[in-house]
Amino acid sequence: MNRPTIADLANAAGVSVSTVNRLLHGTGALRPQTADLILSAAQQIGFRSSGPLHERRRDNLPHRHLSFLMQQSHRPLCRIWAEALLGACARRTDAVIEPDVLFEDDPSPEAVAANLLKIGGSADAIAVISADHPLVGQAIDELRVKGVPVIAYVTDLSAAGRAGFVGTDNWKAGRTAAWFISQTSGRPGKVFPLIGSNRYQFQDISDASFRSYMREHAPEFHISETLLTHEAPNNAYAVVLRLITEEPELRGIFVNGGGISGVLRAMREFAVEHCKIRVVCRDIGPETRKGLSEGLITASLCHPVDRMPEELIDVMLRMIERTDTRLIEQRIVPFEILTPESIWT
Repeated sequence: MNRPTIADLANAAGVSVSTVNRLLHGTGALRPQTADLILSAAQQIGFRSSGPLHERRRDNLPHRHLSFLMQQSHRPLCRIWAEALLGACARRTDAVIEPDVLFEDDPSPEAVAANLLKIGGSADAIAVISADHPLVGQAIDELRVKGVPVIAYVTDLSAAGRAGFVGTDNWKAGRTAAWFISQTSGRPGKVFPLIGSNRYQFQDISDASFRSYMREHAPEFHISETLLTHEAPNNAYAVVLRLITEEPELRGIFVNGGGISGVLRAMREFAVEHCKIRVVCRDIGPETRKGLSEGLITASLCHPVDRMPEELIDVMLRMIERTDTRLIEQRIVPFEILTPESIWT
């Protein structure tokens, strides 16, 4: 039986011989869909140069340098997010992505803005997790003018020049947290929301909606002023330790930000109090999983580790091709709900 020829491959794929030659010899660009069509046909007819064709197909794909500016390298959750982003980049089949994950442990707006401008010199697009501040917005606007789209990740930003936002519905998250605490507490008492920073939009929105639900559906609970942890476990530990020792009517804690390990540390030191304290958080790291398995956490309303990176990269690649538009692309991904009975290890 004669080996399939280039003409046979072209006929099987429904394209011209010259199109196959362009892919085989790398003499011109092809649409990814056309390259995939030729590769599929090559496998079907047993075209023996399919290996080089795969290499040519990769060479034919757009090559993109995507940068991800994260925060708090010491937090396991941020490390999990970073690993998920790298994995999602490697799985893309419509582009060859060179990912660059950077951690900025100085959360000040000056540091974040300086880093954005620095990495904007080489990146095709940037995703950033940052507190909202005019200095950060100015850096994003400057990069937009230079043709480098910046997408807000996890928490939105007010910068007019941002190209998009990928995150969860934080209004629903706050109300869901309130539902869990009010429905599982058993009796009224005091509830204390904890927040990492008032400048993280996703935390501020969740805090507002948490209060909205409690006013509407659980007015018998007393909701305290929001307590700041500055995303630090030691601060969260000190706050919760004080609440457990000084607030006999304590019924619930909404950990709306970082510091869950500090919260759990304080609760473990007062094991007798666990039965009447309902804790809802937004983390998905190893400490949260342990706390769920121990029954110390009632629920975690977490960002989906698999789907969110896929959506983010999709938006980044799309906005690279649409730098001439002022439109902002928004992707809202449903948050996941983990409970002690649904947690997997």
